Amino acid sequence: MGKSNGLTGKIAWVKQLYLFGILLWVLPGCLSSVPSESKDTRVRTGAEVLLYEKLSLLQGKRVGLVTNHTARVGEMHLADTLMRLGVNLQKIFAPEHGFRGEAEAGAPIRDGVDTQTGLPVVSLYGNKKQPSEADLEGIDIVLFDIQDVGARFYTYLSTMVYCMDACAQVNKPFWVLDRPNPNGWYVGGPVLEKEQTSFVGLHTVPVVHGMTLGEYARMVNEEGWLPENRKCRLEVIPVKGYRHSMKWEDTGLEWVPPSPNLPSVTSALYYPILCWYEGTPVSVGRGTIHPFTVAGAPWHVAFKRRVLTDEQEGTSVFRVFNLPFKSVAFTPKSLPGKANQPLYESSVCYGVMALENPASGDSLWLAGLQLLQSFYLEYKEQTGKQDFFQPFFHRLSGDVVLSQQILQGKAPDEILASWQKSTRVFGVTRKKYLMYPER
Repeated sequence: MGKSNGLTGKIAWVKQLYLFGILLWVLPGCLSSVPSESKDTRVRTGAEVLLYEKLSLLQGKRVGLVTNHTARVGEMHLADTLMRLGVNLQKIFAPEHGFRGEAEAGAPIRDGVDTQTGLPVVSLYGNKKQPSEADLEGIDIVLFDIQDVGARFYTYLSTMVYCMDACAQVNKPFWVLDRPNPNGWYVGGPVLEKEQTSFVGLHTVPVVHGMTLGEYARMVNEEGWLPENRKCRLEVIPVKGYRHSMKWEDTGLEWVPPSPNLPSVTSALYYPILCWYEGTPVSVGRGTIHPFTVAGAPWHVAFKRRVLTDEQEGTSVFRVFNLPFKSVAFTPKSLPGKANQPLYESSVCYGVMALENPASGDSLWLAGLQLLQSFYLEYKEQTGKQDFFQPFFHRLSGDVVLSQQILQGKAPDEILASWQKSTRVFGVTRKKYLMYPER
């Protein structure tokens, strides 16, 4: 019996030594574009922390990975890195836009096999939003690594929550490999009313919740927001060196577009105030090279006049609540993988373009509300129609109050003030689950 235990111990020691040897040989190549920790001043993502500090915890585990193209570690995808390091990666679960991020918004994602890794890919966007018990059979642990943008209606957040619930139902560990939030430096926007709950808004939180997905996952788990008050076996692998006051450029990380129509950090920053235009007859630039940094429509005569005047006088910049915008004309076109038959395809739209990143959340929302009023009033005047706000707008804004406030001609600062009580209440809950310093 003693000899058997001694042999078992030696085998375990040899396995650990073998794994350590693999790490020494393979990891430097996988992370060749990642500076060493001693010299690196940028933040380190949860994926990097996993690889540097916790990889041994995956030894002997059959792993499922909820991910897309944003799960980069240096120049390699996390899935490729894990496989090269000998991790038993069994399956990929793909959110909206697919595993490789090449599908446009709303396009159905189908099950299949990833040609680069040979791994089966299970779609979590379309009719099926969470892994089934059969999908999780034979998997010991589920990892989640996706770059979010910090807006309530961005569907990666919803996919994470559905996966948490799926793991809770079959008692599988669920690890969130955390990443910085480009909109994590403030909280803003109307809080969702329960009547507007949908896949683009699961919880009573503001449009901009100011949390990383790891922090948000902790809140969902501990506040009992999973169905039937379930809890999953959650672990968050934190980002190192991150503070909520950081803007994206402070993180030192490369911007990998998390979806085809958020090509830049600027588009991610304006996304919270422009996305809800998708519930109105206003184009947000899908089908152009400036999605979510422009907004316009063919019927906006006032902006058309301004564009023509600006061309003659050579001036086009104007400020809205201290944010600079430029009057522009743009023509949406079908772009494969980005926009198929976009709104106002081949028609000239007149509107605005954001010129710089906002310095404060309040200025962003005030400017957004002012522009929303401008588009509504022009639409009403030019078309005589009353259907500017469509049902999807209420899903995105999270309530029916905002559209009523615009219809009533409420001032932007009055609308902003009406959100403060509910955002303060949310802030109390949020604070309990923050993992990183505010400043």
